[in-house]
Amino acid sequence: MATFIIEGGQKLKGSIQPQGAKNEALQILCAVLLTPELVTIHNIPDIIDVNKLITLLGNLGVKIRKIAHGSYTFQADDVNMSYLESTEFKEDGKGLRGSIMIVGPLLGRFGKGYIPKPGGDKIGRRRLDTHFEGFISLGAKFRYNREDHFYGVEAKRLKGAYMLLDEASVTGTANIVMAAVLAKGTTTIYNAACEPYLQQLCNMLNRMGAKISGIGSNMLIIEGVDTLGGTDHTMLPDMIEIGSWIGLAAMTKSELTIKNVSWDDLGQIPNVFRKLGITVEKKGDDIHIPAHKDGYEIQNYIDGSILTVADAPWPGFTPDLLSIVLVIATQARGSVLIHQKMFESRLFFVDKLIDMGAKIILCDPHRATVIGHDFKSMLKATTMTSPDIRAGVSLLIAALSAKGTSTIHNIEQIDRGYERIDERLRAIGAKITRVN
Repeated sequence: MATFIIEGGQKLKGSIQPQGAKNEALQILCAVLLTPELVTIHNIPDIIDVNKLITLLGNLGVKIRKIAHGSYTFQADDVNMSYLESTEFKEDGKGLRGSIMIVGPLLGRFGKGYIPKPGGDKIGRRRLDTHFEGFISLGAKFRYNREDHFYGVEAKRLKGAYMLLDEASVTGTANIVMAAVLAKGTTTIYNAACEPYLQQLCNMLNRMGAKISGIGSNMLIIEGVDTLGGTDHTMLPDMIEIGSWIGLAAMTKSELTIKNVSWDDLGQIPNVFRKLGITVEKKGDDIHIPAHKDGYEIQNYIDGSILTVADAPWPGFTPDLLSIVLVIATQARGSVLIHQKMFESRLFFVDKLIDMGAKIILCDPHRATVIGHDFKSMLKATTMTSPDIRAGVSLLIAALSAKGTSTIHNIEQIDRGYERIDERLRAIGAKITRVN
């Protein structure tokens, strides 16, 4: 177990480059299983969850070669399907939420896919029904061993079908798309997720020879093909990390430039931060955050009612940034209602912020009202434990802005989603030490 020691209250300055997108990586890496040909992927983040998935692919027999930092080649021309029924796989797969997305490509190409109940963040229920209902619609037979929580789907050849998803699940849509591209006939997926990372996956698959139309909408039409070929792919910058750096700059009253953010793929993110009173300037493809010496003021609605920031499927605001928004609001002028609709345990970290002096009312598992201090009362340093990736970074931002020295335990949770975060923060002036 590792720990961060943070001396808060330091002004930061400089520029920071966002890593490749974690949530895109977990989809794109699984897509290499769809072809025996060489696939080259760039801008892969060096983080625990992604590295675990790369190891899992290697154990499956995928030939992997690192050609530069963040760049790898993959060739799945000799996949070891017997590994899927081994005790090693049952252990390897349990430790990673993203492991569920190997099922779609394996089912589409080899006619079967298995997975133990995946792990990941403890942020509430994240069911897998959408994935498996999609596979069943394509003609797969489903089985589930309750004793060891082991899922399986099998089919001689998948057949295209029309399906209306019960939720616009990003990973569910990605998994079904990867199965359907090699199915016989036409598949229509309505209420499909349409976030930029899924668009990236679909565009990559089309370069490999798939026939997917409707990319960027909530209806995808997939004409099945017999085989797919190799390709080169570069991942987008991580929008969650970009939002984290915006929040960090505001909370520490620091001037920061976030480089190469792919503005066209940020959706509502800049607008939501602007509603919180934060100046977000577009400079080419960079974001510049000036030092907020006089703080920042939350906008009310036109009728004067309190602002509500809620998550929603894309193009709505991403749930992964609500924890960041909540922390930022603790030092704003004004109040805001945070409504976390999609996960029921993500707001439970607010007790740590209350311990630090924040004014937060947890209304229920999904809603919290934050009354900002306007920097008239600084958050106080404390000792805390990171419960999940996003809450962990939110607590880290709080600690960097707080008065005194804070300790954060269980930082492996943060390392799961953020590459070398302590080194990168020190480069812009943060006083943060990693203790093993």
